[in-house]
Amino acid sequence: MSEEKLGFFARLKQGLTKTRDNIVSGIDSVFNGFSKIDDDFYEELEEILIMGDIGVHATEEILDNLKEKVKKNHIKEPAECKELLIESIKEQMQVGEIAYRFENETCVMLVIGVNGVGKTTTIGKLAGKFKADGKRVMIAAADTFRAAAGSQLATWANRAGVDMIGGQEGADPASIVYDAVQSAKAKKADILLVDTAGRLHNKKNLMDELNKIFRILEKEYPEAYRETLVVVDAATGQNALAQAKQFNEAADITGVVLTKMDGSAKGGIAVAIQSELGIPVKYIGVGESIDDLQKFDSDQFVDALFTRED
Repeated sequence: MSEEKLGFFARLKQGLTKTRDNIVSGIDSVFNGFSKIDDDFYEELEEILIMGDIGVHATEEILDNLKEKVKKNHIKEPAECKELLIESIKEQMQVGEIAYRFENETCVMLVIGVNGVGKTTTIGKLAGKFKADGKRVMIAAADTFRAAAGSQLATWANRAGVDMIGGQEGADPASIVYDAVQSAKAKKADILLVDTAGRLHNKKNLMDELNKIFRILEKEYPEAYRETLVVVDAATGQNALAQAKQFNEAADITGVVLTKMDGSAKGGIAVAIQSELGIPVKYIGVGESIDDLQKFDSDQFVDALFTRED
């Protein structure tokens, strides 16, 4: 494991401390407290997983999977189930091979999410990340609804060393996207990151705005692969799931970015989102620095969750 990976794993492990206390200690007490695997054992496990924000749907799937494995392997002792449970959670969260397809082609990445979830910061971190990978990156500041969005994004663009188009408050988001697309094509950008307005309370406006942007992309930039990421704050738990659901109704979401994982006891929501919506978590944030946003790795996540602090 490279130093960067190890560093992130250590930060992830630390960041998941509250979630671990919330879920894993309960799971351990079930494995150690029951002498046989019966309905009560599964019921207790179910309660802990649901209380840990893993969600009803994901919990059912994980437990069905676990029951199958227990039967198949003729396991009688609850303590022997733990590894199988970990395996079942990992299987529930696999992202799949094509999740990061956009990295290998010209791509427009739309980033949506309500204000306050860390959307602007996420775009800045993604820009820095892609630039460090040797990609030509541009940012379109099409969130013209929130006063400080443009200047905040400009700060991140400078930090990442990438060009930014737009950012004037009140400007038409679609026209900013149009200008950004022309510029991206002229400069042969690999990735155009588009910040969009984060308002859910008026879903019709949001949908109209996104539809206008989509039409421009279809007409002006049909060759670009389109990725639509929704940013949600892990600390809001079930509310994050509800937000992701609503945004998915307004636009076809292709991935989720989970921020503020380090301050939350509700990290289990990563499992719930993937299971309930069938949309993979693609990036996860565990801190403020540019390196604290990393690709989501389900094995790494579950290992960090179940690894005790030394």
